[in-house]
Amino acid sequence: MKKIKLTAIVLMGLALTQCEKGTEQKYPQVKAPVAAVKPHEITSKHGDKRIDNYFWLRQREDSAVVNYLKAENAYLDTMLSHTKGLQEKLFNEMKGRIKEKDESVPYKIDDYYYYSRVVEGGEYPLYCRKKGSLESAEEIIADGNELGKGHGYFSMFATTSPNHNIAVLAMDTVGRRFYTLSFKDMQTGKMLADKIPGTTGNFEWANNNKTIFYSKQDPNTLRSDKIYKHELGTDASKDVVVFEEKDQTLSAYIGKTRSKKFLIVQSGRTDASVVRFMEIDNPKATLQVIEPLKENVQYSADHMNGKFYIRTNADATNYRLATMEENKLGKENWKDLIPNREDKFLESFELFNNYLVIQETVAGLVNIRLIKWADQSEHSIDFGEAAYVAGIGNNPDPKSTTLRYYYQSMTTPSSQYDYAMDSKEKKLLKQQEVLGGFNHENYQTERVWATARDGVKVPVSIVYRKDKFKKDGSSPCFQYAYGSYGSSMPAFFSSSRLSLLDRGFVYAIAHIRGGQEMGGKWYEDGKMLKKKNTFNDFIDVSEFLINEKYAGKDKLFANGGSAGGLLMGAITNMRPDLYKGIIADVPFVDVINTMEDETIPLTTFEWKEWGNPNVKEEYDYMLSYSPYDNVEKKAYPNLLVTTGLHDSQVQYWEPAKWVAKLRAHKTDNNLLLLKTNMEAGHGGASGRFESLKEDALMYAFVFDLVGIKE
Repeated sequence: MKKIKLTAIVLMGLALTQCEKGTEQKYPQVKAPVAAVKPHEITSKHGDKRIDNYFWLRQREDSAVVNYLKAENAYLDTMLSHTKGLQEKLFNEMKGRIKEKDESVPYKIDDYYYYSRVVEGGEYPLYCRKKGSLESAEEIIADGNELGKGHGYFSMFATTSPNHNIAVLAMDTVGRRFYTLSFKDMQTGKMLADKIPGTTGNFEWANNNKTIFYSKQDPNTLRSDKIYKHELGTDASKDVVVFEEKDQTLSAYIGKTRSKKFLIVQSGRTDASVVRFMEIDNPKATLQVIEPLKENVQYSADHMNGKFYIRTNADATNYRLATMEENKLGKENWKDLIPNREDKFLESFELFNNYLVIQETVAGLVNIRLIKWADQSEHSIDFGEAAYVAGIGNNPDPKSTTLRYYYQSMTTPSSQYDYAMDSKEKKLLKQQEVLGGFNHENYQTERVWATARDGVKVPVSIVYRKDKFKKDGSSPCFQYAYGSYGSSMPAFFSSSRLSLLDRGFVYAIAHIRGGQEMGGKWYEDGKMLKKKNTFNDFIDVSEFLINEKYAGKDKLFANGGSAGGLLMGAITNMRPDLYKGIIADVPFVDVINTMEDETIPLTTFEWKEWGNPNVKEEYDYMLSYSPYDNVEKKAYPNLLVTTGLHDSQVQYWEPAKWVAKLRAHKTDNNLLLLKTNMEAGHGGASGRFESLKEDALMYAFVFDLVGIKE
């Protein structure tokens, strides 16, 4: 470490450890930064007292905090300096698989074909359209590369008004998901004076092409709590509040029904939701409630042909689809169209004039089923692989008799199809082109079942390169999972992952409880007072991979991010002996402190996911697994932890505090590294190439630990 950096560390009052002993000679013999200990007493509402020595790291603007994060970054750079060449090689390798000049499959709305494209060397997409046919002249709606110039972080998307004359450009230049809405006259190419700052990026046009509805979040809690109405040509500071969600456990979002008749306002949290609606073009319209909020009842609604279509878990663990006349509100008027089924989980649906399309999960795999309104005849699309991802794509026209759907597997790149619903013919529109000699025949995917300690069968999706894999327990293995919020983790394709597989790694996705791969009960059995099932499932899958010789006993790595980072923190404490290394991305690890602080973003409306700390039983349960609170004096595996200074989902101080505490308690000589992106938020670096540098760092960390040098 350079002298100037050591001086900076001393000046900010950081202690320094002795050189990490026992690490191989390849690691520089430098001292790790240790955060100053400043005891802060926290007393719960139950009288429980805890001392948080690193509470001070919450002060984002404090120079001591910034210097500490920079010191950790410098330490990581020094400790992994010998992998710089490998990181560069990996980056170029992964970048080399990406077709630099590419475009999306166009979708048609009225007389326009909309698509996005990327140019050689460009980090961000251009949003474009053509009128009449794909042979027409291109109109550029927005150029992300031009708009993103000069910003360390940049995220944007663009869409147009119903008559296609006004474009909305939504841009975030910080990474905390505050989007500024700007407007462009597509007929003149000039920007309008209207500008709406600080939105969530969630908006809908009225059909009059003059009115736009949008949501804003509380600047502190980041809870989306207000819906506004803006009239083009007026001052945004005078926009009218259409709805305010005052329940602090709920967050509100808007949408437009398939019929284009109603604006939908849905307020929800992880266990319950309520839907309101109003005629989108009636200036005197007021919001009406479809069914009042009820604990543990989720529902969403769409509308077409005079009826609401309601997907709900009311009296339906795996969700059902009901209909309701638009003038007969209330649950008592819901009539089942598709009832609850024990073996099928209803994920979503799409309404067409001639067909109802259902997306459902059966034994953890997606099934797309088409039901003809006229005679109720039905059929499903055959996908033909053992493990895959599929789903209903962008279908803006309900009159269409063609279904756009997407498909991929761990060996098949992302693909888009058009499916003729009457003739049952598939047409492949586009498959992600993977450069560099990729041949899907070189890779094998498997779907296996691991038995958890309570006897439950957990599905696992596995992929490896055929000529690099021997089922003899000698292979390094990279295990990934999420396991929260009922969010299923499908068997997806990744061109970056090929850098693992081509070097002999097995890659496994554990579909653990807390997701919804196996239905509604799968989620319920992995949340609240059953959350430890998530951690146990992951550990039991790890042991299965070792016992079944997919993974070498001393070559198993684990990775997860955000709530999956909580999973990483939990297994780090529970079974540190099981893993050679763990990569925790933007990990939610300070569970009790976060759930107790209602001023922290995204807290109150997640009490039904993790627990309400004001309830003693729930407080005690969270405390029993919270990674930060359960750090002990013992040996831990090699750890790489990442975060973003402007993260809006998991505040940077959670991983920073966790690393600081681990460094003070661990008795091993393994690596403990913290990487803070000083410009990014929850999603990491922006841009399609910059994010590859983060993948290259992670892979280099892993390869280095198993002795792979190139």
